[in-house]
Amino acid sequence: MAKIGVIGAGSWGTALALLCCKNGHEVTVWSIIKEEVEMLREKRQHETKLPGVILPQGIWITHDLKEAMTEKDVLILAVPSPFTRSTARSMKEYLHDGQIIVNVAKGIEEHTMMTLSEIIEEELPNAEVAVMSGPSHAEEVGLGLPTNIVVSAHKKHVAEYLQNIFMSPVFRVYTNPDMLGVELGGSLKNVIALAAGIADGLGYGDNTKAALITRGIAEIARLGVKMGGHIETFCGLTGIGDLIVTCASKHSRNRKAGYLIGQGYTYEEAMKEVKMIVEGVYSAKAAKELSERYEVEMPIVEQINQVLFEGKSAKDAVQELMLRDRKTESMELLWEEK
Repeated sequence: MAKIGVIGAGSWGTALALLCCKNGHEVTVWSIIKEEVEMLREKRQHETKLPGVILPQGIWITHDLKEAMTEKDVLILAVPSPFTRSTARSMKEYLHDGQIIVNVAKGIEEHTMMTLSEIIEEELPNAEVAVMSGPSHAEEVGLGLPTNIVVSAHKKHVAEYLQNIFMSPVFRVYTNPDMLGVELGGSLKNVIALAAGIADGLGYGDNTKAALITRGIAEIARLGVKMGGHIETFCGLTGIGDLIVTCASKHSRNRKAGYLIGQGYTYEEAMKEVKMIVEGVYSAKAAKELSERYEVEMPIVEQINQVLFEGKSAKDAVQELMLRDRKTESMELLWEEK
């Protein structure tokens, strides 16, 4: 049995707390929001973000960060990506050397272009940082529906230790040494999911969505490989797997926000309607800046940025994507010479 502190009591943190409890671990959940702590203590469920998923009495809920972190074998950092840095900074006082932090949020910091693990390592250099990513909506994990996911760390034994902690009959965990690729796949797919939602909001069909998914993973992989990730990672669970579920699922907040934008909402109005952090909006600018820095063509990311931040109509963005210059699908394949 491990002692686990879950830092963040949103839908994902709550679902993982339940999973770890069912796996026989001792679990403490922390939230910075006092009302959220009171709700979870009294109702034993997150009524707004994960209704119907009941937490056993054995899971302790606290507003005290020191209590959530002290003498814990593993800390699950489950706050939304815009709050990763500030939360990590708050954790510094209570962290012991070599304590394992597994980050489960997905995103890239807008101004620094840093992945979330890089942010944590910068703020908490004495921590052992790992990441977990993949096609894993909290709503389904909370209900115990079969899910596959990837854990990555700098050290193999850390990844395998976490694999053993999270693994269950309904939660299969793979390890992957490509930490950068795992994070980029999980972060950049949110931007493509906005595009998929916009297409749905405009009333386009399955053909359009399939094109966005396949060309979207091509963009993600081009950038990811240029940055040092591995193509196998983007072909796996945290690449194409996470992209498919986020573009297609009714649970996807990024797809839902995109749908509303396709219906004519601004991104601010869409985020207010979704009532949850829409990671793709925060990652879109970073993705565009990375594409420019590494000189990688990412037309979907470019159009999403124009729709979100430059007032371009969603319909015009789709039309521009369709009317781009003729291309070959793969630059790596060669024609037979005649």
